[in-house]
Amino acid sequence: MKLCTEESAHVCWSEVRDSQLTGPELIRDTTKKIVQIKNRLLAARSRQKSYADKRLKPLEFEVGDMVLLKVSPWKGVVRFKKRKKLSPCYIGPFNVLARIGPVAYTFELPEELKGIHNTFHVLNLKKCLAESEVVVPLEEIQLDDKLHMIEEPVEIVDK
Repeated sequence: MKLCTEESAHVCWSEVRDSQLTGPELIRDTTKKIVQIKNRLLAARSRQKSYADKRLKPLEFEVGDMVLLKVSPWKGVVRFKKRKKLSPCYIGPFNVLARIGPVAYTFELPEELKGIHNTFHVLNLKKCLAESEVVVPLEEIQLDDKLHMIEEPVEIVDK
């Protein structure tokens, strides 16, 4: 293979016996390939969007609904003396006070969560299907201002 450079600073790789592309032919060929690449990317994006839209469930809540709030787990941290699958992912239920735009909701938060802003995105919520008496206790849970759970070690086992 040889590297050929032309006056217009175009670089192309070609075999020794291949016919050389001239400036306008090279530009036309490259433009065709760019258009083809853009069309294929658009088709792939459209196909992936249709797959995602089939599984999408729109979440909407009314004022007065009870919802659960998602708390962000820290990887590798043992929370509430339980590991991974057994540690709670949601806390609540909380009462929806108002809808702010199409994807944000304001809640009535208890005194334990007074440092946290009371407006949340719909992706951090889950409809509470249980009775309102069933509550995940907040006494065991310590959250920082970004809704990350904090747990302190109980004892040191080894150095």
